[in-house]
Amino acid sequence: MKKYLTFLALCGLLFSTPVLGQTDSVTEGLGALDSNQLALLIIIGVVIGVIVLLLILIIYLMSFISAVFRKENPELADEPSWWDSFKERFVTGDIEEEQSSGKLMEDHSYDGIQELDNFMPPWLQYVFSGTIIIAVVYFGYYTVLGFGMTGIEEYEEEIRIAAVEAEARGVSSLASIDETNVELDNSAAAISTGKTIYDSNCAACHAADLGGGIGPNLTDQYWLHGGDIKDVFTVVKYGVIAKGMVPWEDQLSPTEIQDVSSYILSMQGTTPAVAKEAQGELYTGKSEAAPSVESVEPADSTAVTKVIAE
Repeated sequence: MKKYLTFLALCGLLFSTPVLGQTDSVTEGLGALDSNQLALLIIIGVVIGVIVLLLILIIYLMSFISAVFRKENPELADEPSWWDSFKERFVTGDIEEEQSSGKLMEDHSYDGIQELDNFMPPWLQYVFSGTIIIAVVYFGYYTVLGFGMTGIEEYEEEIRIAAVEAEARGVSSLASIDETNVELDNSAAAISTGKTIYDSNCAACHAADLGGGIGPNLTDQYWLHGGDIKDVFTVVKYGVIAKGMVPWEDQLSPTEIQDVSSYILSMQGTTPAVAKEAQGELYTGKSEAAPSVESVEPADSTAVTKVIAE
């Protein structure tokens, strides 16, 4: 029985080594499964475990039956067991025949140790023959027939797939922009895009230089609904129907709303040709694009701001 347990232990060690090397990837894969898939995987594992146990039981019963037959039939005692036959045919070969005097190499003797002229063990012969067969099939499949991709082609395909996945992640990230996570974008591309959107959709009410018209002046520090990037984004996206500001969420993408909001804030502190009087409340929060503001209190209780460009 020990030899069977040893054989099973060696097989388990052989197959467990690559599995242990992939523990992280296996854990990540299991984490991505939902409850139904995980339950199915557990059931399959249990079935495979039962099959393995049945195979072990069958092997043990075969050994037991063989031992009973040998005991009841003494003439079978001299015949090798199936395990010995298997080992001799596929693993070690005929050791007694290999150690016969005919295999001794008389001219290879060192310190009383004589070398045997052994051939390769059967298992090594099968491995060697298998590598030749695999090499022929591989060469024919990839080189002669041209069905398989070469290493360079596989690399280029992986690069293409990675680029598609990166683009998909970028599109998903941009589409997820809303009033809770929008950020001020001062890049030249964003400001240019925002200006184009503003000129096409907003200039009619707020003037081309943002000085105000039907809508309020967007260049001063006074805001009706807040002067932060999130506040401006929210107003552009949802509008203010009561005051005639239409929502743009159906006409502009989240990225475009972020760009036009960033452009509006980038124009803080500029001097329009005809500036509409201030409306709303003074926004004291300091945005990345806003210049520093120094507040003064004149004799008439009217709040005046002195804008000092940084």
